[in-house]
Parts: sequence; C-alpha cells; structure tokens
Amino acid sequence: MRVVIQKDYEKMCAWTAQYIADAINARGGEKFVLGLPTGSTPLGVYRELIRLNKEGKVSFRNVVTFNMDEYVGLPRDHEQSYWYFMWSNFFNHIDIKKENVNILNGMATDLQAECDGYEKRIAQAGGIDLFMGGIGVDGHIAFNEPFSSLTSRTRVKTLTEDTRIVNSRFFDHDVSKVPTTALTVGVGTVTASKEVIILINGHAKARALAAVVEGGVSQSWTCSALQMHPKAIIACDDAACDELKVGTYRYFLDIEREARI
Repeated sequence: MRVVIQKDYEKMCAWTAQYIADAINARGGEKFVLGLPTGSTPLGVYRELIRLNKEGKVSFRNVVTFNMDEYVGLPRDHEQSYWYFMWSNFFNHIDIKKENVNILNGMATDLQAECDGYEKRIAQAGGIDLFMGGIGVDGHIAFNEPFSSLTSRTRVKTLTEDTRIVNSRFFDHDVSKVPTTALTVGVGTVTASKEVIILINGHAKARALAAVVEGGVSQSWTCSALQMHPKAIIACDDAACDELKVGTYRYFLDIEREARI
C-alpha cells in the first residue's frame, strides 16, 4: 500500500486529480474505465479535474465511469440523489459522453437485478482501471458498512444509524429523511479494480486511517481490504495522520520523497 501525505485538503485533491489525469492521458486516447464516489470528500478532486479539462490538459471523451453507490428510493432529480450530485458537480462541466456514465438506479423495480446488471456492465467494459473512493469515520468504503464481506459485490445494503446521522447534514439535519437502504458496489468490486485511490482527510477520520494502514485486514474496517491490493494508494492530508505512529508517518513521507527524486 502506498500512502501519499499532503499538507492539507487542497493539496491532497490537486495531487489526486493530477494522478488521475496522468493515468487517463497515458492511454493515448484509448478507453479508460474510472470508478467514482460522491460525498463532500471528492469535491476538491472534481474541481481540479474540471479545471484540467477546461485547460485542455485532460479529456474525458474516452472515459467510461461507474459510480460507487446510490440511495434506494430517490429519483434522479432529487437534490440528494447521487445521479444529481454527479451531474451537478462533475459531469455537466467536462467533455464526457452521456452514454459512458454508469450510475446505479435506486428506483429500479428489481433492485438485485439492477445490481447484477451493474457488475455485468463493469465486466463488459473490461473492468475498472482506477477506482477513486473515500471512507467513513468507521472505515467503511462505499456503503459497505462494518462487518460487510470483504469479497462482496454490488448489492442492496442497509445503512447503519451512524451513517444516516452523518449523512443527515445533506437532508436538513433530519435523520428521518435519509434513506435506510442503498445500492452499493461491494468491497470485492472495488478491490477487483486494477488500481484504487482512497481519499482520507481531516482529524475525524484519523482513527480510520490508522486502522486501515497499521491494523490488520478486518471486516470491522472494510477499507482495510486494500492492504491485499497490489496497487492501492491512500491519499491523505496531515490532519488525517494524527493517530498514526510517528515511525509510520515518517516512513511514508520518506518513501514518497525518495519516489520523487
């Protein structure tokens, strides 16, 4: 696992956006399959990618995207649906083709069929080249709450009360308005990707970062499955490192310093 520590949130996002742009550009215009998250954490990365796109430094015309998750029961035009989030904050501002965007349908009549079909579409696209994601304060990735199977695939998932309380900030701070279930890619879906970048910022997620980097692989912290991935990157800011051992912190700073020489 590679841990890239940046001074603050803005630098973390700039580094990640440039990494993604470089990966897309390295394909020379060939198809690139990108996994994407929602939430407040990736917004800075999306702003940077939009800037790079408008400056002609990266194009998304040959990029195919698959989003991590979607609430069950929210129509696309609901302000808190992830379909609405992605088009408002990212897709409407870049040169991506609409037919290349894949987002789970939380209004599907047969939710499990929707999930199974999503996995098939990922396979038909050739698999995901790079999956960017974030984690919750309890270390969950996508909506794979603690004790989710580390080999899980896209499915319907019940949300914990903690997750709903955290997300209630997007629903007028009213937990009763937050959906109780969601469609989500599985931990196994994410780790099957050729490369994974997880964003972790702020002191509130310091315990999760320490568990993911220094702890063992555990269903308690589903993001810890990345320890088994051949090409996983944690992009974080200084504040998120507050619970790391001093030696661990210095080690990853030294490794990245050597990598840039």
